[in-house]
Amino acid sequence: MRVLIGDPDASLEEHYAPPRLPWLRANMVSSLDGAVTGADGRSGSINNAADKLVFDLLRDTCDAVLVGAGTARAEGYGPAAAPLVVVSRSGSVPPTLRTAGPGRVLLATCAVAPGLDQATALLGVEQVLVCGDDEVDLAAVVDTLHARGLRHLLCEGGPRLLTDLLAAGLVDELAATYVPLLVGGAGPRITQGAHVGLSAVPRLLLEQDGTLLGRWWLRGPGDDVPRHHASKVNPG
Repeated sequence: MRVLIGDPDASLEEHYAPPRLPWLRANMVSSLDGAVTGADGRSGSINNAADKLVFDLLRDTCDAVLVGAGTARAEGYGPAAAPLVVVSRSGSVPPTLRTAGPGRVLLATCAVAPGLDQATALLGVEQVLVCGDDEVDLAAVVDTLHARGLRHLLCEGGPRLLTDLLAAGLVDELAATYVPLLVGGAGPRITQGAHVGLSAVPRLLLEQDGTLLGRWWLRGPGDDVPRHHASKVNPG
Protein backbone atom coordinates (compact mmCIF):
# COMPACT_ATOMS: atom_id res chain seq x y z
CA MET A 1 0.00 0.00 0.00
CA ARG A 2 1.10 3.55 -0.73
CA VAL A 3 1.33 5.82 2.34
CA LEU A 4 -0.14 9.28 1.70
CA ILE A 5 -0.29 10.39 5.34
CA GLY A 6 1.73 8.56 7.98
CA ASP A 7 5.08 6.87 8.50
CA PRO A 8 6.17 5.30 5.19
CA ASP A 9 8.37 2.78 7.01
CA ALA A 10 5.72 1.48 9.43
CA SER A 11 4.06 -1.92 9.06
CA LEU A 12 0.31 -2.16 8.54
CA GLU A 13 -0.11 -3.33 12.14
CA GLU A 14 1.91 -0.34 13.36
CA HIS A 15 -0.19 1.99 11.21
CA TYR A 16 -3.38 0.77 12.92
CA ALA A 17 -2.16 0.37 16.50
CA PRO A 18 -4.29 2.21 19.08
CA PRO A 19 -2.44 5.14 20.68
CA ARG A 20 -3.76 4.26 24.14
CA LEU A 21 -6.22 2.06 25.98
CA PRO A 22 -9.12 2.07 26.37
CA TRP A 23 -9.84 2.85 22.72
CA LEU A 24 -13.00 2.49 20.64
CA ARG A 25 -12.54 2.45 16.88
CA ALA A 26 -15.32 2.34 14.29
CA ASN A 27 -14.47 0.70 10.97
CA MET A 28 -16.72 1.42 7.98
CA VAL A 29 -16.57 1.08 4.20
CA SER A 30 -18.36 3.16 1.59
CA SER A 31 -18.39 3.87 -2.13
CA LEU A 32 -17.26 7.18 -3.60
CA ASP A 33 -20.89 8.32 -3.73
CA GLY A 34 -21.43 7.47 -0.05
CA ALA A 35 -23.19 4.10 -0.23
CA VAL A 36 -22.35 1.60 2.51
CA THR A 37 -24.00 -1.33 0.73
CA GLY A 38 -24.35 -2.57 -2.80
CA ALA A 39 -27.57 -3.41 -4.61
CA ASP A 40 -27.98 -6.51 -2.42
CA GLY A 41 -28.09 -4.43 0.79
CA ARG A 42 -24.77 -5.80 2.10
CA SER A 43 -21.44 -4.09 2.64
CA GLY A 44 -19.78 -7.30 1.47
CA SER A 45 -20.76 -6.43 -2.09
CA ILE A 46 -18.71 -3.20 -2.15
CA ASN A 47 -15.57 -4.09 -0.22
CA ASN A 48 -12.42 -5.37 -1.91
CA ALA A 49 -9.03 -6.93 -1.19
CA ALA A 50 -7.48 -3.78 0.32
CA ASP A 51 -10.46 -3.24 2.62
CA LYS A 52 -10.52 -6.91 3.60
CA LEU A 53 -6.84 -6.78 4.56
CA VAL A 54 -7.47 -3.94 7.03
CA PHE A 55 -10.80 -5.42 8.15
CA ASP A 56 -9.07 -8.68 9.11
CA LEU A 57 -6.21 -6.85 10.87
CA LEU A 58 -8.58 -4.75 12.96
CA ARG A 59 -10.56 -7.83 13.99
CA ASP A 60 -7.41 -9.79 14.81
CA THR A 61 -5.98 -7.06 17.04
CA CYS A 62 -9.07 -5.87 18.95
CA ASP A 63 -10.44 -7.27 22.21
CA ALA A 64 -14.10 -7.33 21.10
CA VAL A 65 -16.30 -6.36 18.13
CA LEU A 66 -19.45 -4.27 18.66
CA VAL A 67 -22.20 -4.70 16.07
CA GLY A 68 -25.90 -3.91 15.83
CA ALA A 69 -28.18 -6.93 15.65
CA GLY A 70 -29.68 -5.77 12.34
CA THR A 71 -26.26 -5.55 10.71
CA ALA A 72 -25.24 -8.94 12.09
CA ARG A 73 -28.38 -10.46 10.56
CA ALA A 74 -28.08 -8.69 7.19
CA GLU A 75 -24.39 -9.52 6.78
CA GLY A 76 -24.71 -13.11 8.04
CA TYR A 77 -22.20 -12.66 10.85
CA GLY A 78 -20.53 -15.77 12.19
CA PRO A 79 -18.24 -16.16 15.22
CA ALA A 80 -14.97 -14.21 14.99
CA ALA A 81 -11.55 -14.48 16.64
CA ALA A 82 -12.54 -11.74 19.08
CA PRO A 83 -15.84 -11.93 21.00
CA LEU A 84 -18.79 -10.40 19.15
CA VAL A 85 -20.93 -8.03 21.22
CA VAL A 86 -24.34 -7.80 19.56
CA VAL A 87 -26.37 -4.72 20.56
CA SER A 88 -30.13 -5.27 20.46
CA ARG A 89 -32.97 -3.54 22.29
CA SER A 90 -35.24 -6.50 21.51
CA GLY A 91 -32.75 -9.00 22.93
CA SER A 92 -32.65 -10.97 19.68
CA VAL A 93 -29.60 -13.14 18.97
CA PRO A 94 -29.03 -13.37 15.18
CA PRO A 95 -29.62 -16.93 13.92
CA THR A 96 -26.06 -17.36 12.60
CA LEU A 97 -24.66 -16.66 16.09
CA ARG A 98 -26.93 -18.83 18.20
CA THR A 99 -24.65 -21.87 18.16
CA ALA A 100 -21.35 -20.06 18.76
CA GLY A 101 -19.00 -21.50 21.34
CA PRO A 102 -19.05 -20.34 24.97
CA GLY A 103 -18.02 -16.71 25.32
CA ARG A 104 -17.75 -16.07 21.57
CA VAL A 105 -20.96 -14.00 21.45
CA LEU A 106 -22.26 -11.51 24.02
CA LEU A 107 -25.58 -9.70 23.82
CA ALA A 108 -25.98 -6.13 25.06
CA THR A 109 -29.63 -5.36 25.70
CA CYS A 110 -32.01 -3.77 28.21
CA ALA A 111 -34.20 -5.01 31.04
CA VAL A 112 -37.50 -4.89 29.11
CA ALA A 113 -36.17 -6.73 26.04
CA PRO A 114 -38.76 -9.32 24.94
CA GLY A 115 -36.02 -11.75 23.93
CA LEU A 116 -34.05 -11.49 27.18
CA ASP A 117 -35.00 -14.92 28.55
CA GLN A 118 -34.32 -16.67 25.25
CA ALA A 119 -30.98 -14.89 24.84
CA THR A 120 -29.96 -15.92 28.34
CA ALA A 121 -30.90 -19.53 27.60
CA LEU A 122 -28.91 -19.48 24.35
CA LEU A 123 -25.77 -17.67 25.51
CA GLY A 124 -25.71 -18.02 29.31
CA VAL A 125 -26.36 -15.38 31.92
CA GLU A 126 -22.72 -14.19 31.96
CA GLN A 127 -22.84 -13.42 28.24
CA VAL A 128 -25.97 -11.23 28.37
CA LEU A 129 -25.23 -7.64 29.39
CA VAL A 130 -28.35 -5.91 30.68
CA CYS A 131 -27.49 -2.22 30.39
CA GLY A 132 -30.42 0.13 30.87
CA ASP A 133 -34.09 -0.33 31.69
CA ASP A 134 -36.12 0.67 28.62
CA GLU A 135 -33.30 1.25 26.12
CA VAL A 136 -29.72 0.06 25.74
CA ASP A 137 -27.33 2.36 27.62
CA LEU A 138 -24.26 2.38 25.38
CA ALA A 139 -21.97 4.08 27.88
CA ALA A 140 -22.84 1.34 30.38
CA VAL A 141 -22.13 -1.31 27.71
CA VAL A 142 -18.68 0.17 27.07
CA ASP A 143 -17.94 0.46 30.80
CA THR A 144 -19.01 -3.17 31.35
CA LEU A 145 -16.74 -4.40 28.58
CA HIS A 146 -13.82 -2.38 29.99
CA ALA A 147 -14.46 -3.94 33.41
CA ARG A 148 -14.14 -7.36 31.79
CA GLY A 149 -10.75 -6.46 30.37
CA LEU A 150 -12.07 -5.77 26.85
CA ARG A 151 -10.55 -2.32 26.39
CA HIS A 152 -9.68 -2.22 22.69
CA LEU A 153 -13.12 -2.16 21.06
CA LEU A 154 -14.02 -2.24 17.37
CA CYS A 155 -17.45 -1.13 16.13
CA GLU A 156 -18.53 -2.42 12.72
CA GLY A 157 -21.86 -0.57 12.64
CA GLY A 158 -24.45 -0.53 11.36
CA PRO A 159 -25.18 3.14 10.70
CA ARG A 160 -27.72 3.48 13.52
CA LEU A 161 -25.45 2.01 16.19
CA LEU A 162 -22.47 4.02 14.95
CA THR A 163 -24.47 7.25 15.05
CA ASP A 164 -25.60 6.64 18.61
CA LEU A 165 -22.07 5.83 19.73
CA LEU A 166 -20.82 9.00 18.03
CA ALA A 167 -23.55 11.12 19.58
CA ALA A 168 -22.58 9.74 22.99
CA GLY A 169 -18.92 10.74 22.50
CA LEU A 170 -17.86 7.11 22.87
CA VAL A 171 -15.93 6.73 19.60
CA ASP A 172 -12.26 7.69 19.61
CA GLU A 173 -11.52 6.95 15.97
CA LEU A 174 -13.12 6.38 12.60
CA ALA A 175 -11.30 3.99 10.30
CA ALA A 176 -12.90 4.47 6.89
CA THR A 177 -12.36 2.83 3.54
CA TYR A 178 -13.49 4.50 0.30
CA VAL A 179 -13.71 2.03 -2.57
CA PRO A 180 -13.54 3.36 -6.17
CA LEU A 181 -17.18 2.55 -7.00
CA LEU A 182 -20.29 4.59 -7.76
CA VAL A 183 -23.36 2.69 -6.56
CA GLY A 184 -26.29 5.09 -7.01
CA GLY A 185 -29.69 4.38 -5.52
CA ALA A 186 -30.89 5.55 -2.13
CA GLY A 187 -28.91 3.30 0.20
CA PRO A 188 -27.72 4.24 3.71
CA ARG A 189 -24.61 6.24 4.62
CA ILE A 190 -22.19 5.18 7.36
CA THR A 191 -24.31 7.18 9.82
CA GLN A 192 -28.06 7.36 10.21
CA GLY A 193 -30.23 9.28 12.65
CA ALA A 194 -29.33 12.09 15.01
CA HIS A 195 -27.00 14.98 14.20
CA VAL A 196 -23.64 14.41 15.94
CA GLY A 197 -21.57 17.54 15.20
CA LEU A 198 -18.09 16.03 15.55
CA SER A 199 -14.89 17.13 13.86
CA ALA A 200 -12.19 14.72 12.69
CA VAL A 201 -8.41 14.94 12.46
CA PRO A 202 -6.69 12.74 9.82
CA ARG A 203 -3.90 10.55 11.20
CA LEU A 204 -3.35 8.01 8.40
CA LEU A 205 -4.17 7.72 4.70
CA LEU A 206 -3.24 4.74 2.54
CA GLU A 207 -3.97 3.97 -1.11
CA GLN A 208 -4.09 0.72 -3.07
CA ASP A 209 -5.51 0.36 -6.58
CA GLY A 210 -7.67 3.43 -6.15
CA THR A 211 -8.99 2.43 -2.71
CA LEU A 212 -8.37 4.96 0.08
CA LEU A 213 -8.05 3.75 3.68
CA GLY A 214 -7.66 6.17 6.55
CA ARG A 215 -7.82 6.84 10.26
CA TRP A 216 -9.43 9.94 11.76
CA TRP A 217 -9.38 10.96 15.44
CA LEU A 218 -12.82 12.23 16.49
CA ARG A 219 -13.47 15.25 18.71
CA GLY A 220 -16.45 17.08 20.13
CA PRO A 221 -16.72 20.86 19.72
CA GLY A 222 -13.71 22.43 21.45
CA ASP A 223 -12.41 19.08 22.73
CA ASP A 224 -9.10 17.33 22.13
CA VAL A 225 -10.65 13.91 22.78
CA PRO A 226 -14.23 12.61 22.60
CA ARG A 227 -16.48 13.34 25.53
CA HIS A 228 -17.96 10.26 27.21
CA HIS A 229 -21.48 10.39 28.54
CA ALA A 230 -24.54 8.15 28.73
CA SER A 231 -26.55 7.28 25.64
CA LYS A 232 -29.37 4.94 24.75
CA VAL A 233 -30.04 3.17 21.49
CA ASN A 234 -32.56 1.02 19.66
CA PRO A 235 -30.55 -0.77 16.94
CA GLY A 236 -32.82 -3.80 16.48
